[in-house]
Formats: sequence, C-alpha cells, structure tokens
Amino acid sequence: MKQILNFPFGGDGFLGTRASFMLDVVVVAMVGVLALLALSLWLVRYRRRYRLHRSLQLALTAGLLIVVGLFETEMRLHGWRARAEASPFYGTWVMPALAVHLAFSISTCALWAAVMAAALRNFGWRPLPGPHSLRHRFWGRLAALDMLGTAVSGWLFYWLAFGAAG
Repeated sequence: MKQILNFPFGGDGFLGTRASFMLDVVVVAMVGVLALLALSLWLVRYRRRYRLHRSLQLALTAGLLIVVGLFETEMRLHGWRARAEASPFYGTWVMPALAVHLAFSISTCALWAAVMAAALRNFGWRPLPGPHSLRHRFWGRLAALDMLGTAVSGWLFYWLAFGAAG
C-alpha cells in the first residue's frame, strides 16, 4: 500500500534515462504545452477564435499548475542530484544549465500569471478585441517566448543531468 501512496514520487522514469518519473512527465508534457500554445496563438491570430483561445489558455494554466505542483512535490521529497551525479557534466554544465532554466521558468510563471490576470480582468468571459488588446498581445507573446525558453532550457538541463552517459 505504501508504494501506491508514493506513486509517482521517487520512481524511475520511462524515457530510458536516470531521471525520475515526474521529470520524464515534465519533459514530455512540455512538448504538449508548446503544441497547445502554438495552436492557441494560431486560433486567435488567424481564425479570431477568442473564446477558444481563452479556453485553451485556461486549460494550459490549470494543467501546468497540476504538473508543476506534482513535480515540485517530488523534488522536495526525493531531490534530483543523486540521479544526476553520474552525468559527465555534473560538475561543469549541469548547475549553469539549471540556473538558466530557473531564470526562464520563474519569469514565465510571473509573466503567465500577470497576462492571465489582466486578460480575465480586461476581456472577461466574452473576449473580444478592445483597448487592452495591444498590451495583451505584447505581453502574451513575451510570455509565449519565455515558455519556449523554459522548455528548451529544461530539455537541455534534462539531457545534461540525466541523459548524458557517464
């Protein structure tokens, strides 16, 4: 029963690296996040599907909160360093890559929250273009680029720490 209560925390991953289950989930989830983010931006820009854009963004936000919450729980319970120590880059590139990734991920979190809060406040539940649109477009694009930086830097960190053979 104890093993069921700990799932997925601390278990081995499924991508064939030294990473844990939740690290692998996050690596794969970021592919989906970027795909849904691109779809959402395409729908609003080229199809003017404002409600669908809002719905996708809210779903992405909820999904990210859940996955990141589970991921952070695992990191606090089990850490990651013991799994990364076998990397040939552990003493050189792993920590700088993590620092870059954290800079992107923390700024993405702040930007995403600010863009979502401003959008809900200024567009409401029936989103249509209006006075807030230019500001939303600028900050939304910046948040999307920041999310791309989060994903790419996270994948680099993942490979350096858990994928590279020792």
